[in-house]
Amino acid sequence: MSTGGIATGHAVSPDSGRHWADEGAWEVAEGIHRIPLPLPMDALKAINVYVVQGDDGLTLIDGGWSIPVARELLDTSLRSIGSGFGDIKRFLVTHVHRDHFTLATVLGHEYGADVALGREEQPALELLHRAGRDGLDESPFLAVLRTAGAEEIAQLWAAGPGELPKPVDWAFPDTWLEGDRSFDVGRRRLDAVHTPGHTPGHYVFADQAEGVLFSGDHVLPTITPSIGFTVPPADQPLGQFMASLARVRELPDLRILPAHGPVAPSSYQRVDELLAHHEDRLDLCLASLKERGSATSLVVAKDLGWTRHERAFGELDVFSQGMAAMETKAHLDLLVARGQASAVDLPDGVVYTAS
Repeated sequence: MSTGGIATGHAVSPDSGRHWADEGAWEVAEGIHRIPLPLPMDALKAINVYVVQGDDGLTLIDGGWSIPVARELLDTSLRSIGSGFGDIKRFLVTHVHRDHFTLATVLGHEYGADVALGREEQPALELLHRAGRDGLDESPFLAVLRTAGAEEIAQLWAAGPGELPKPVDWAFPDTWLEGDRSFDVGRRRLDAVHTPGHTPGHYVFADQAEGVLFSGDHVLPTITPSIGFTVPPADQPLGQFMASLARVRELPDLRILPAHGPVAPSSYQRVDELLAHHEDRLDLCLASLKERGSATSLVVAKDLGWTRHERAFGELDVFSQGMAAMETKAHLDLLVARGQASAVDLPDGVVYTAS
């Protein structure tokens, strides 16, 4: 759901002066280029991969989705700045989602570049490897949908096209990131800050001397990151996300270099907007519970508006409806943690009641 002033689909990035997803290697600071790579079947259209030049090679923040068109465009874009895949020394991957991780791990293992990923993403990778090796009866997300009271949506998701994960796309990283640490990239120091919420092992990378934040999906300038769309299910993902936003707010005010959307001027402004947005959504969820007495996440989700246009739940496509139900569950679980609601696990899903 958008909370920014400009829609992602129309946003112009100041480094290029063009739509943020337009192809190219756009210089955002001396020695740092932004390369948008396409995301087929994704409303976001592109992911920004950042290239940081150092004395001994390149460090890439995220890698893109491992599909031929993205690989070819990354190759072309690197060549346009006088580099190639063989110059990549390291991938710093913000989180395990396929549009960030899979091309990084493929290229990393082909060319000997170190791939670093948050340790808390290990359970998700292990689950994917078990699925690829043993097969799964169904997507693990279906169980999450059922706890949200969304059995019908789970059935529709199960009937959709599915494919087993390719082991080469989900190879384990060379380096697990644990806690906070720093990386030297030529003259730069990148501070890796653990920011769980969007996923349990999400990291942002701050170049405080340059005044920029490689924010991954944690701080996006025109949309709010999805919360609760992760397996295995995380405990209190929204609470973790909001606490991580507060951690970013403790850093200096930095220019945002996001994974999706245009470069934006102020991490402080955007963090404050995101925190206010989720507090508002929590209030709306609580009001729904008070009016209804008790309800599942799906029922509460139907009471809320979605996207920047405040669309009714029924106007969303089936995939977005499932995402909305899971995100609403994350809000309701935080209300329980705050003592503002209670929850009972029933066969048809978790039922919440306002305290």
